[in-house]
Amino acid sequence: MKSIYFILLNLFISQCILSSQVQTFDFFYFVQQWLPALCDKKAACCYPTTGKPALDFGIHGLWPVNNNHTFPSFCNENSPFDEKQILDLMSDMQKDWPTLACPKNNGKKFWAHEWNKHGTCSLSTLDMHSYFQVTLALKEKVNLLQVLKNAGIRPDGRSYGMKAIKEAIKNGIGHDVVIECNNDMFGNNQLFQVYICVDKTGSDLIECPMILKRKCDENIVFSDFGSDTEGSSISF
Repeated sequence: MKSIYFILLNLFISQCILSSQVQTFDFFYFVQQWLPALCDKKAACCYPTTGKPALDFGIHGLWPVNNNHTFPSFCNENSPFDEKQILDLMSDMQKDWPTLACPKNNGKKFWAHEWNKHGTCSLSTLDMHSYFQVTLALKEKVNLLQVLKNAGIRPDGRSYGMKAIKEAIKNGIGHDVVIECNNDMFGNNQLFQVYICVDKTGSDLIECPMILKRKCDENIVFSDFGSDTEGSSISF
C-alpha cells in the first residue's frame, strides 16, 4: 500500500514540476530576416552546406512575447531540441530557415537554438513538431519579397523610403509590422528584419498589441547578395 502511495506522490510531484515549466505568453513575433543583410556588413557570413540560399527573406524565428514586451526564454530544459521529431520538415527548413553563420553548417545548431530559447516557451500551445511546422506555414503564407516587388520595391541595392516599405507590407498582409535595420560595410542603413505579430496558435496574423521599437533611417537600402568573392569579409 505504501509503495502505491509513494508512486502516486512521485507522479503528482513530477506533474507539478512539468506544469511549472510551461510558460504562458500573449502572442508571437514571427521574424523574417533579409539574408543579404546578414552578409552585407562588416562581419563575415558563410553559406550553408546545402549551398547558396535563394535571394529571399529567411525565417529567423517564432518568438513568444508578453503584452508588457518581455520575452520568455529557455523555458524548459527537459524538452531539448530533437531533430528526429522534425525529419519530415527538414527539406523545407533548409530552404526557408537557412543559417549564414560561420563556419558553414547544415542549420541544425541554429534550429536547436531557436527551439531551446523560444520554442520551449510555446509548449502551452505547440509541441516541437508543431512549432516548426506552423513557422514554415507562416513563411509560405507571408511572401514578403513578393509583397514588396508588387509595390515596385526590389532588392537592387537602391534606397527606398521606410514609410513606403511599411505601407507596402501593410497593404500586402493587412497588418502593421516592425522593421529592423542594420548597417552594411559602407555604413548604409539597410533592411534587415521584419517582425509580424501572430496569435498564440501560430496560425493567424494579428495587429501587434504593442509596437516594438527598432531604429531605421527614413531611407534604407534593399541589398542584393553582391559579389561572391573569396577572401573578403564575406565568406562563402
